[in-house]
Amino acid sequence: MTARNKTMPIIIENRQKQISIDRRSVRRAMSTIMKYLYCSDKVISLLFVDDNEIREINRRYLSRDYPTNVLAFSLTEGEFGDINPDILGDIVISAETAFKDAVESGIEFNDELAFLMIHGVLHLLNYNHENASEVKTQKMKKKEQELFYMLKGYEIQ
Repeated sequence: MTARNKTMPIIIENRQKQISIDRRSVRRAMSTIMKYLYCSDKVISLLFVDDNEIREINRRYLSRDYPTNVLAFSLTEGEFGDINPDILGDIVISAETAFKDAVESGIEFNDELAFLMIHGVLHLLNYNHENASEVKTQKMKKKEQELFYMLKGYEIQ
């Protein structure tokens, strides 16, 4: 008997109303990212919010009182991280900030979302750039570039 490569669900919730989110495109991109990183057998959730809500989440859970583009909350770390190893974690993206960043960078909004999803998943897989050595920061940056190029076919700055 052979083991099947099961694909777990990608849960997407959009709580903001300002910017249209193409769920099909987001699901397709996230599925590709997770397959590439050998974690398509994990559950992951994506939450799209506005700047006010991500600021509140950032303040409440990370003691940072400002909006940001993406937050990642691993459910595989800490004392109870092994309770359900099939659940990778949650990624929260401010669609409002992502849109502003896309305009500022001169890229498509969906490409910016893809980059933020890559960034979030890498955090869930213990890649880090905050309070990390230069080697670890560069390792994460290199992996982001590799994934983005694989997904979109061009390099992002």
